[in-house]
Amino acid sequence: MAKVKVKKYKLKTHRGAAKRFKLTASGKVRFRHANRNHIRTKRSAKQVRQGRKDGVASKPNQVMIARMLQGA
Repeated sequence: MAKVKVKKYKLKTHRGAAKRFKLTASGKVRFRHANRNHIRTKRSAKQVRQGRKDGVASKPNQVMIARMLQGA
């Protein structure tokens, strides 16, 4: 009997997720905080200051986001 080759499909990256999230070397997911671009005068200094750092996604969200980025 001849062997039949099964075609393996490439995984596609979710392009929306790829633009918003980055995977760190340790596997965590980083993201940029919302409300950072303009009209920050009405926000408290604490909100503006804390928005400078990248956020780290929670464990359940990291699993979903990593799945969306697996083709990258």
